[in-house]
Amino acid sequence: MAMTIRAEDLGVRYGDHRVWEGINLEIGGPGLVAVLGPNGVGKSTFMYTINRLLEPTEGRVTLDGRDVRDMDYREIARSIAYVPQSSNETFSMPVMDTILMGRYPRSGYATTDEDLRIAAECMGRLGITDLAMRSFDELSAGQHQKVMIARGLAQEPEILMLDEPTSNLDIYHQIYVMKMLRDIARERGITVLTICHDLNVASRFADRVILFSEGRVHSDGTAADVITEGSIRDVYGVDAQVLEVDGRPYVIFHADEDVNLGDGTGSFRST
Repeated sequence: MAMTIRAEDLGVRYGDHRVWEGINLEIGGPGLVAVLGPNGVGKSTFMYTINRLLEPTEGRVTLDGRDVRDMDYREIARSIAYVPQSSNETFSMPVMDTILMGRYPRSGYATTDEDLRIAAECMGRLGITDLAMRSFDELSAGQHQKVMIARGLAQEPEILMLDEPTSNLDIYHQIYVMKMLRDIARERGITVLTICHDLNVASRFADRVILFSEGRVHSDGTAADVITEGSIRDVYGVDAQVLEVDGRPYVIFHADEDVNLGDGTGSFRST
């Protein structure tokens, strides 16, 4: 059974800036959960609090009823794998060794045959077996992204969290990775929690969608429940038409040449 994440009256501040308050969410059961929302609403912050990379200023996060503040980092890493948003992190290390870093919470520094088997399996799943002996710092941004996802999978987590896992991938590989994550969630009975900016990609593959807006959860449910013309207008400040394609919402945005850039928050409304 998948581990249950529960956020209870959760709030976070950065100095005087309140990111959100009173967040109450329960995420459990196998499946792919997409976290959506504009820039700056606290999507990554939500993941940081789950993974204990950031302690909330209010409330708490529990994993199967245990407060994450009572768990040490290696214990958390046995349950949660976190794949950060693509960064400039580069180092001269073969891809195989980079992926084997994901085995540390399980095996420590002693690499076993089982670790090698799992790392090879994860590379195969991402289609990067041919990169095994390439140096990580020689790879493209898209290849970096795949290696980091493979490293997360190698942890064999009960919860896999990814911050924009498809951000450096072309359309084909976006579809491939999201389908793979959905299938892994179902096959292994785990929760895959992913931040996504592409509403259509999230709609197509997610079992559940959580939409953040202005320090709160705007809506939470299936793609059809959450990705609506009204919610897109409310949260993103843009007009859109939402059609049904293959039983899922499909968003067509309407943006005229002459748009009002508003207050500089990044949102705009068609005129």
